[in-house]
Amino acid sequence: MEEIGCLAIIRIRLDTYSTKERHVATYILENPRDAVDPSIEELAEKIGVSVSTLFRFVRKLGYEGYQQFRIALATQTLSPRDTWYESPEAGIDEKSAVAVVFRTSIAALEATLAGLDTTLLEKVAASIVSASRVIFLGLGGSNCVAQDAWHKLIRTGIPCEAPVDFHMQLMTASQLSPGSLVVLFSHTGSNTDTYALVDEARLSGATIVVVTSQPKSPLARKADIVIVSRTPHVSFVSEAWSARIAQLAIVDSIYVLVMERLGDKGARQLDAMRKSIARRRL
Repeated sequence: MEEIGCLAIIRIRLDTYSTKERHVATYILENPRDAVDPSIEELAEKIGVSVSTLFRFVRKLGYEGYQQFRIALATQTLSPRDTWYESPEAGIDEKSAVAVVFRTSIAALEATLAGLDTTLLEKVAASIVSASRVIFLGLGGSNCVAQDAWHKLIRTGIPCEAPVDFHMQLMTASQLSPGSLVVLFSHTGSNTDTYALVDEARLSGATIVVVTSQPKSPLARKADIVIVSRTPHVSFVSEAWSARIAQLAIVDSIYVLVMERLGDKGARQLDAMRKSIARRRL
């Protein structure tokens, strides 16, 4: 038996919804493509309802969370190739595909730079230098960014680490203390496991920095400092590559600001690291 799509379910149940729910349903039915990309906070604001109303509507449709609903809606409204391209460009072929990837990444870097609050970056750099312990966290593709941050900052001489496994991250967060700093990377800011990491770190008294593309996400609201990476097209695709590129640039910027603060001490640490690596080269 063919599975009934989410739009069909909404139409079938339209007369059973409350006034607010019917308002949500009508918007989605009339603008299905426009309802795919926004985060739950952005879509709720666009429709004119609360986030809780939109979440209850999604749950009534049978989805456990908003992300599942977005994927189901995207399956009905987007072509298959739209689910792997971040940029909605038409006429993409094998030759132009590479150019689309590069243009999207460049646009993400430019958008992130234009909207970046450098005073917050300076604040993060100062917090890293003064912290008793620095932990970089992230799940899935975001852990690749966390690993890169560790790779950069380990050469400063500042005690830092970046566990890979989720349970190891959770255990590490539970062992922090006041004076510790957590820098957590998340493109969507909507993964419940990342909430658990932040909550555990908060119980330990650590300061929380979140780097995300969704400044209105529940995860961002839990942070002491939010650094925003921007993508040219907010997509339901959680593994958006341009967000990763922008966040890597943010990591590099923080590293440079930390080194500026460390001065001669940082230069000595960097020199020691370089000599260590140089001895292994032919």
